[in-house]
Amino acid sequence: MIDGSQRRRIRRLAALGVGILLASLLTPTHTAQAQPDPAPAAGKPTFSKPAAFDVTAPLRDVARTARRSVAPTPPQLPEERGPRLSDRGHTPDAAVQATKPARTIGGTTANFEGLSNQDNFNVLGGRVNPPDPVGDVGPNHYVEMVNLVFGVYSKTGRLLLGPLALGDLWAGFPVDECTEHSGDPVVLYDQRADRWILTQFTTRGSDYPNEPANLFYNCIAISTTGDPTGSYYRYAFNTGYNFPDYPKYGIWGDSYLITTREFGTVDPSVYGIGVYGLERDRMIAGDPNARAVSFLLQDGKVPLNLIGDGLLPADADGPKAPPAGSPAPIVGTQDDGAGYGATFDAVNVWEFKVTWNAAPAASIGLKTQLPTAGFDSVFPCQPTARDCLPQPGITNRDQYLDVLSYRQRPTWRLAYRTFGSYESMVTNQSVEALPGQAGVRWWELRRDKRGNYAIHQEGTFAPNDTVNRWMGSIAQDRKGNIALGYSVVNGTDVYPGIRYTGRLVGDRRGELTLGEATVVNGTAAQTSLNSRWGDYSSMNVDPVDDCTFWYVNEYYTQAGAAQAPNGNGWQTRIASFRLPAC
Repeated sequence: MIDGSQRRRIRRLAALGVGILLASLLTPTHTAQAQPDPAPAAGKPTFSKPAAFDVTAPLRDVARTARRSVAPTPPQLPEERGPRLSDRGHTPDAAVQATKPARTIGGTTANFEGLSNQDNFNVLGGRVNPPDPVGDVGPNHYVEMVNLVFGVYSKTGRLLLGPLALGDLWAGFPVDECTEHSGDPVVLYDQRADRWILTQFTTRGSDYPNEPANLFYNCIAISTTGDPTGSYYRYAFNTGYNFPDYPKYGIWGDSYLITTREFGTVDPSVYGIGVYGLERDRMIAGDPNARAVSFLLQDGKVPLNLIGDGLLPADADGPKAPPAGSPAPIVGTQDDGAGYGATFDAVNVWEFKVTWNAAPAASIGLKTQLPTAGFDSVFPCQPTARDCLPQPGITNRDQYLDVLSYRQRPTWRLAYRTFGSYESMVTNQSVEALPGQAGVRWWELRRDKRGNYAIHQEGTFAPNDTVNRWMGSIAQDRKGNIALGYSVVNGTDVYPGIRYTGRLVGDRRGELTLGEATVVNGTAAQTSLNSRWGDYSSMNVDPVDDCTFWYVNEYYTQAGAAQAPNGNGWQTRIASFRLPAC
C-alpha cells in the first residue's frame, strides 16, 4: 500500500513517453522467444546480509504476555489510491466462459471461521481495511495472517494460538520497525523443509517528509521446527529508503523469493519492482549470516508495461523440488487498454537465478512475452477507481467494492509444480469479463525441458448470472487438477461471500468444468466509504495428501457488520475440499 502523493508522482512518471520505448523493444509472438535481457538496465545485483537476526522463545509462551506490548490505539495502514484510468468501454473477453458447468463439484470438508476485524478491535483497539487474508496448511496446522493479527489453528478449526498482533511475532527484535503492526503479511509452509515462514513489511517513514526518513525492511520469521507455535529464527533485510509495498513470497529450490512494489521516499521519482532472493538453506538452519540478493526493475530503465503494478514469484507446491539450478519464473501481466504502454495483452515471464557459493552470482532477465486471449482489466468504476462492484441495498457508489482489476498484475499465487516432463504454473487476475460484470481470468503456463514457455490453457470464469466473481486464488493438486477460489457479490441478492470451482486435468482446455460450490454466503454489505477489498486471498494444497485444497478469503455477515460502526466488519473463512480422481 502507498500513500496518495506517492501514487500521483508515479503516475506522472508513467505518462512520460513509455509508449515510445515499446515499439522498438516488443513484438507480439505466440511462441516462447527469448527477449533482450534487460538485467543491465535493472542494475547489478546487490548482495547483503541481515540487518538483524535472533531466535525467539516458543510463541506459545510469548502469547501469554504479548498483550503487554499492544499499543492503545491501532496504527493506520498507508492508503493506496488507485489510478484514475479512463474506461473506454468494454472490450470483449476472448476467453470468457459465460455458462455454469453442468457437472457438480464436491462440498467442503473443513469449513470454519478465521480471523476478523473484531479481532483487531479486541487486540489493538481499532479496525483496519483491507484485511489481506492469507494462510497456508501444514501436516497438522493451518496458519492465517491478516492485517493486523495472526492465528494458528488445528485442521478442524480449533484456535491453538492467538489472535496475536503481527508485531508481537517480532517483540524484542533489534530492528524496532519490525515490532510494529504494519501489515501486508504472507505465510507459507515450506514442505520440503517442514518449516513455516511468516512475514510482514515495515511502514515507518512511508509518510516522508511528514515524518523522518527511515530505512524499510522485509521482516521474516522462520520456524525452528515444524511446529508453528514454537520458536522462530527472525531476520530483517533492509530495502533502503524504498518502501517495499505489496510483498509476495515464493519457495524455490535453494532460495526464498520476494517481489515488492518499491516507492522511493527520500527520492520520490523512484518506482520499480524489487526482486529478492534469500539464502534458504542457511535461513532454515538459523544462520545469522544468511545472504540476500536484490534487483530493482525501475520504471524509466525498464518499460512500465513489463513490470506493471507487480510481479509474482513462483511458489513451489508438492514434495518435488524444481529442477536443480533452474531459474525461478517471475510473472506479470499487461493489458493494452490499461494505459501502461502495452501494445497487446500478454503474460510477461522473467527469470531470476542466483548461485549461493563463496563468490555468489545472480541475474534477472525478461525471458518471454506470451500473448493472451484478449481481456479487459479496466472496470467502469466511479466516482473513484476503487468504487466498482455493487452490493445489495447499497445506493451510494462510494460504498461499492474495489475490483482491483486495473492493477496490472496477477493475484496471489503463482502456484508452481513440477510434473517431471514439464513444469506448470497457474495464476489469475480479476477482469471485466462481461459488460459491467467482473470475472476471473486464469492461466496455466508450462515450461518444457528446453526452458521454453507457453500458455497451455487460459479462460475467464464469468457465468452470465449478474454475479461478480473476483479476488481469486488458484492452485493445482498432484494430478494437475485445478481449483479456483474467489469472492462473489452483486447488487441485488448476493452479499459479499466466498465460492470455488475447478477442473480435472483431462478436461477440455480453458474451461472450469466442475460447477460451483459455496464456502460461505454473505449476509451483509460493507458500508464504509473505504471500498477496499482483498488485496488478496490464498489457495493452497495440503502436504499430507497433495490433493486437498485449502482456501481463505473475506466475507460479511450481519453479526460482524453490527460490531463495526465504521462499516468495516469483515470476517474471514477457512475451508478445505478435494476434487475427484486425486
